[in-house]
Amino acid sequence: MDGVKRTKGGAGNPLVGRGLHLAYGNTTVSKELDVEVPAQSFTAVIGPNACGKSTLLRALSRLLEPREGTVLLDGREIASYPAKKVARRLGLLPQSSNAPHGITVRDLVARGRFPHQSFFRQWSAKDDAAVDAALAATRTLELADRAVDSLSGGQRQRAWIALVLAQETPLLLLDEPTTYLDIAHQLEVLDLCRSLHESGDFTLVTVLHDLNLAFRYATHLIVMKEGRIAATGAPAEIVTAELIDEIYGISCMCIPDPHTGLPLVVPLDARQT
Repeated sequence: MDGVKRTKGGAGNPLVGRGLHLAYGNTTVSKELDVEVPAQSFTAVIGPNACGKSTLLRALSRLLEPREGTVLLDGREIASYPAKKVARRLGLLPQSSNAPHGITVRDLVARGRFPHQSFFRQWSAKDDAAVDAALAATRTLELADRAVDSLSGGQRQRAWIALVLAQETPLLLLDEPTTYLDIAHQLEVLDLCRSLHESGDFTLVTVLHDLNLAFRYATHLIVMKEGRIAATGAPAEIVTAELIDEIYGISCMCIPDPHTGLPLVVPLDARQT
């Protein structure tokens, strides 16, 4: 892809897309798209509205079949795996998640154990332990007996993340997990994601809209525009005012965040553009 800014990638990345043509009906979203998710990274996918971020996540998780190209999971075509095997390797939190009315947090999280059930393997103490561990990791143990629809936005998001954790998958794909949350709950969810990443047990891919939060929390960025990859790499290595202008069409300054030293985008007044 001509003009794409990149940092060095390595072999053995757990999730890779090659030559992807992604479309809904007659509407093409992306063509000839190549993407790699580095192992044990906290990857944030950023870009303007309708640039293909969620579509990419759907393709990487096998919810959307590419018209052309292939998605590789651990070096093998994801389409060749049985559905339950994919679900034991990769957990997806979609953009819009609706729980059945009145379902408790524990019962919701228990649904994450479905990929581990079979005719020969019914619910066991191991499943109970996985649910308890997911509740503890997301600090929702004290909410376990409450109805999901009675929770605050931040609590509800933590409950959904607990469901994904209960799947016990090393790959977590979260589509806009902070949308509609206030800043306190956004930080709560992203702090949880960072702690999961820092445990060394997970590779996370998250679609985010807030650039400064993406730069603060992510270790790797996939920057999209109009269905293509415009840049990839660590925030400190690729984020510039020129890149933000190219992607979003706004003039800005990129300065070091006084707290982290990472890039901080300061949009300029329209009169200064």
